[in-house]
Amino acid sequence: MDMTPEFIVLAFVLILAIVQIGWAASARTAELGLKWNAGPRDGEAPAPGKLAGRLIRAQANLLETLPIFAVAVIMAHVAGKDGGPLTLWGTHLYLFGRVIYLPLYAFGVAYVRSLAWGVAFVGMLMVLAALFV
Repeated sequence: MDMTPEFIVLAFVLILAIVQIGWAASARTAELGLKWNAGPRDGEAPAPGKLAGRLIRAQANLLETLPIFAVAVIMAHVAGKDGGPLTLWGTHLYLFGRVIYLPLYAFGVAYVRSLAWGVAFVGMLMVLAALFV
């Protein structure tokens, strides 16, 4: 099976997820130290600081929509609905919206961050819509 443009974008979204996991973990480790990170983490950890908290929330936000997006891309391919403008534009909007969202959230940029999230959400809806047209 060839890698379709939509699958290539999905692969980049998965790489973004790995980057977000690593960035959030690194920020948290910077706050609490390597000993905490390598230890059993028994007991209550202090609340995350600003940057780590934002990165953790941004990661959780991506992981809320990623399964829907990934399944929609796979379903579009299986149903032969990929390769059209809805899936091509939709996948790219999702990826670029999510890429832009991450630093905006990390650095506390309000409103524009929500706009980036909205772009990604519309992209996901476009891929879902392709299943029905």
